[in-house]
Amino acid sequence: MGRYARVDLTSGKVTVGNTFDLVPEEVMRQWIGGRGLGVYLMLKEVDPRVDPLSPENKAFVLTGPVTGVAAGLEAGRWTSVTKSPLTNTVHDSQSGGHFGPYMKFAGFDLVILEGASEEPVYLVLEEGKAELRDAKDLWGKDTHETTRILEKRHGKNAKVACIGPAGERLSLLAAIINDMGRAAGRGAHGAVWGSKKLKAIVAVGSMKVPIGDEQKFQEVLRDAVDKKKQSGVTNEALPNYGTAVLVNIINQAGIFPTRNFQEAVFEEAENLSGERIAAEILLKKQPCWGCIIACGRFSKTKKPWAGIGDGPEYETVWALGANTGTGDLDAVTKANFLCNELGMDTIETGNAIAVAMELYEKGAIPEEEKERLDGVELNFGNPQAVVEMTWRAAYRSGFGDDISLGGYRLAKKYGKPEFSMHVRGQSLPAYDPRGVQGHALGYATSNRGGCHLRAYMISPEILGVPKKLDPYTTEGKAELLKEFQDVFAALDSMVVCKFVTFAYWDQELAAQVSAVTGWDMTPEEFRTVGERIYNAERAFNAMAFGDGEEYDTLPDRLTKVPIPGGPSKGHVARLGEMLPEYYQVRGWIKGRPTRETLERLGLKEVADRMEQMGVLPS
Repeated sequence: MGRYARVDLTSGKVTVGNTFDLVPEEVMRQWIGGRGLGVYLMLKEVDPRVDPLSPENKAFVLTGPVTGVAAGLEAGRWTSVTKSPLTNTVHDSQSGGHFGPYMKFAGFDLVILEGASEEPVYLVLEEGKAELRDAKDLWGKDTHETTRILEKRHGKNAKVACIGPAGERLSLLAAIINDMGRAAGRGAHGAVWGSKKLKAIVAVGSMKVPIGDEQKFQEVLRDAVDKKKQSGVTNEALPNYGTAVLVNIINQAGIFPTRNFQEAVFEEAENLSGERIAAEILLKKQPCWGCIIACGRFSKTKKPWAGIGDGPEYETVWALGANTGTGDLDAVTKANFLCNELGMDTIETGNAIAVAMELYEKGAIPEEEKERLDGVELNFGNPQAVVEMTWRAAYRSGFGDDISLGGYRLAKKYGKPEFSMHVRGQSLPAYDPRGVQGHALGYATSNRGGCHLRAYMISPEILGVPKKLDPYTTEGKAELLKEFQDVFAALDSMVVCKFVTFAYWDQELAAQVSAVTGWDMTPEEFRTVGERIYNAERAFNAMAFGDGEEYDTLPDRLTKVPIPGGPSKGHVARLGEMLPEYYQVRGWIKGRPTRETLERLGLKEVADRMEQMGVLPS
């Protein structure tokens, strides 16, 4: 769209500028947009050692060149990039819905949020203009009420991204919620907005997204639609049963983490499945803008857990369900609705509650601290505890204040850090890495902390896409993981949904970027963009806190304690067999990129800074 907004929240000054004055087109081609452009700007404008909740940290709200161009490319997404208060890493969090395309329709490619306001404010983006407005009347309200007020105030075409009570209270579970049910969830980005007193961004507009080569674009669009129709995942499984179609598949593979990763098969998994959701609580599909897959769910639960809203997703029914030992679908979905309304990441929330339950059952919470539970029994399998602790965490009420710390800090507070299943302080998602070796390596080497979306190795290791691999072997996994990480980094910069990769890969993605931008990007160049992004992120982290091989690991429970039962019984994550090869194919030494690698990727200035700070490997 050729336009960005720089918002100085300290002074209240908003500057609108030309995107290509900020980032020349030849530089943009090296990063594409979204996640890539975010880490580029973080390296340019933010001290890696900054306190994430200080005014000196910045938050970037970004689209990509493909965002909002047409239905059929699954391009209804946007990206938040900042330094995370949960992980201390450079961190991107992606969200679907409608906000991203409407930010483009309002005329903007990105927003730079810097400084901190003394009073609550919100930002309006409309037809190429940007303005800060008073949000004191919105402070304290949940995300649903905030959205309804702003939609009424700015018209039916207004799309809202906002924080709730969790973000206002700087909870490390805090997400940014858009469209009342979509979340930039991971990494506590909502707490960064809260620290800046930014309540919301409203996007209103009707501008058309430009396309570089219309004829080529129509060709790649038809190709994308045809290939998604040919995929059983994108044409049948996800549309019919949503992301929770994975519940039974992952449980039957023996890698469905249960009761805080103490087990890997959940006896009540069927109660949480996509099939059960469709049969009992589903009201309608809830697709993102321009999406033909339509995996999103909109559901209604019954008493005593009555509610209505978006979800639940696979990660959510696992985190708030199996991981807490809870098989009550209505209760789990109610907790999901609360996370949406109060502005929280369901994955970190479920993990924190599961850690609390293990602490409680194993006697690690002192009696005087139990008084803050207000009579709630924190036993695995207690649906009341899951719902109660969810809302308490948002408001930091009673023991909820401890839950709001996230899984790792909660476990550490009570002297049991080994109870937290995390990487770099971010709790793991819904796959036990002991039974999927490539995925285990992906967890350990994820630049943003515990994450399945840096490289979804579940696709080849469990689902057989593009081909079936033995999940228990380590041979060849390092090289394939690097390819997944690089392609996903570039895809996150377009910005499009990762589900398209069940139907096509880098050749089609590069062709889409080329058609929209007018560039002639090859698949090789596309992968190199992703490699550049991945190395830039690791370099930022090395300068931030010395990131390297000591962080490329998993908790002892996952590397030393075998899965106790089920199809994957007896397995542990064998990182030691894969990390040396991974570092070799990455061109890293001890978990950090070398000067040779960085300069090959056009990152000489980054290498120089690393050397000055004493973190460049020799």
